[in-house]
Amino acid sequence: MYNYIEGTLESLSPTHAVIGNQGMGYIVTISLTTYEKIKGLKTVRLFVDLLFKVENQNPVSMALYGFWEPDERHMFRMLTSVSGVGNNTAMLMLSSLDSEEVASAIMNGNVGLLKSIKGIGEKSAQRIVLELRDKMNGRKTSGFSSGIAGNSDNFSEALAALITLGYAKNGAEKALLSVSKTLGGTATIEELIKNSLKIL
Repeated sequence: MYNYIEGTLESLSPTHAVIGNQGMGYIVTISLTTYEKIKGLKTVRLFVDLLFKVENQNPVSMALYGFWEPDERHMFRMLTSVSGVGNNTAMLMLSSLDSEEVASAIMNGNVGLLKSIKGIGEKSAQRIVLELRDKMNGRKTSGFSSGIAGNSDNFSEALAALITLGYAKNGAEKALLSVSKTLGGTATIEELIKNSLKIL
């Protein structure tokens, strides 16, 4: 799994970036927030998710989603874990609000702000709040608090590893959140995985 891609910014639009690296050009889907951060740069590093589109249980295509910082990627992963919220919807949300604003809206139950985003209706906004509010308890508006503080990338990598091992995403997230609160923000990926396996 890719953690990040670093290279020359070959082309840029509000929704996509092409990053050149070792003779290859990677097309990366980005949010408007990331676009504003990298606009004008010559060399960029984007934290990425490589996702597959599956039809009839067969992968038919893949896409790279890129983020300026790990926090935005983590929020993307949390949003897409909600039933009915796809990759494009999550990117649209992160283009309308930055990751901290989305987190604040969820924690405060601000359904009105969420449904003001194009494509997010009343029921979808309520579902996002309902499914993610408890997970947001470990997060402050200025970043992750002691549960995941300074460690969001380790959390994401540990989650990816557990999913690769065959554990369901929701169950793995719950285990990791519990372990993160116990171990604190200095926990390594290995510690997060080992302690989560004791719960799962």
